[in-house]
Amino acid sequence: MTVLEQYTVLPPEKGDATLAHLATVLRAAHGELVGSDGTRTVLPDEVYQVLRDVVKAMSDGLAITVAPHNTLLTTQEAADMLGISRPTVVRLLEQGDIPFEMRGRHRRVQLADLLDYRERTRARRRAVLAEMTREAAEDGDYEKTDGFIRTR
Repeated sequence: MTVLEQYTVLPPEKGDATLAHLATVLRAAHGELVGSDGTRTVLPDEVYQVLRDVVKAMSDGLAITVAPHNTLLTTQEAADMLGISRPTVVRLLEQGDIPFEMRGRHRRVQLADLLDYRERTRARRRAVLAEMTREAAEDGDYEKTDGFIRTR
């Protein structure tokens, strides 16, 4: 069994037109690899879409991190992914909102568990927003707002 490691790839220097050209080609093409002997291999749609997204991000000057779902993250890495503070992540772990394991004295979070938590919170937010919108429409408050909140 091959163990996949997490790794980060930095984009090439600014002004590298090759990546921008490749991003354009991938937007219009279907996923197929051609070997040096001319053999063609069709890429599964999921693999092609990941490749397209990676090339697009790198052509925009962004670094890419590739990691299998069983990757263990530190609390700081988890916080960075969620866009919240490390103490907030620790509180979520201790409350049982996100599963974790102890490695010595350090908490570690499975990437898959973190992504699951992120999706659950996004779904809850969408449901609350939909309910608030529905209630505002029923009360007639939805039409009264001009979209801007007056702060001064």
